[in-house]
Amino acid sequence: MKKHLFRIIAVLSAAVLLAGCAASRLRLGAAAAGGVYNAFGTAMAAQNSTIEVKQTAGSAANLRLLAGGYLQLAVAQSDMAQDAYDGSGIFAHESTERSFSAVAALYEEAVQVVVRADSGITTLEELQGCTLSVGEEESGTEQNAGQVLAACGLNNRLVHTVNLNYTDAAAQLAAGLHADALEQLAETCAIRLLSVDGGVGARLLAAYPAYRACVIPAGTYAGQGEDVWTVSVQALLLASNALSDETVQRLTARYFDSVDAVAAAVPVPLVTDPAVAAAQGITPAGPETGASPEQEAAA
Repeated sequence: MKKHLFRIIAVLSAAVLLAGCAASRLRLGAAAAGGVYNAFGTAMAAQNSTIEVKQTAGSAANLRLLAGGYLQLAVAQSDMAQDAYDGSGIFAHESTERSFSAVAALYEEAVQVVVRADSGITTLEELQGCTLSVGEEESGTEQNAGQVLAACGLNNRLVHTVNLNYTDAAAQLAAGLHADALEQLAETCAIRLLSVDGGVGARLLAAYPAYRACVIPAGTYAGQGEDVWTVSVQALLLASNALSDETVQRLTARYFDSVDAVAAAVPVPLVTDPAVAAAQGITPAGPETGASPEQEAAA
């Protein structure tokens, strides 16, 4: 994440800053139920009564609503946040530039490609001819899915994609991703996570600076016996530039004072150190960071 996107705010004691906290409610865009954004937003609001959580279609919707003034706070992927801030990518002809800032990096968002364990599919290439849920329309999940499919040569003629939220996608997979819905799915339907590594991972790391290599540890989901290599982006907490620095200071202080309680309610490891949250949001991860042996060989 480029440094100019990140809002540098001193994190002071909430005991000092919250004395003058305004009573007005702040809307936080947190995506649909069943995903981590919603779980995070709900947990954050439980610790701060000034926050009102709004369900949205995901990162792109959050960024547009933040720029348009409907939201004052939002969670979004670092790659889409940078595009919106720069007025590039899907935001090239919109008025999102310089309208918000990143307050903190929250957690690593791993790209998770999930199939039924009994499908016989073990590689990305074997998805040819399948119907794939790629998240809600214009969500960060949809953008990442398109990039992964393109990196392994699967275009719209080779796969059929549908836009479903986490809960609906999990329900259909069970009947016929570390998100609450996926965790619940693994408890009721045997699943397999496909690796996004080798040549596909190397191409993604080279083409998109926001990606970095990561591993989904064995045992993350029921029945997952091995580590799974993939790529990830950062989830960021964003604030409208219409908010005063004082207001952002209060919010930031309250969040980090209660971050352990928020983390306990979210199914992913949150960044709990304010200095680390700022550094991870500012510093883009290079392609070499955490690369698997397969990615190093393919690079």
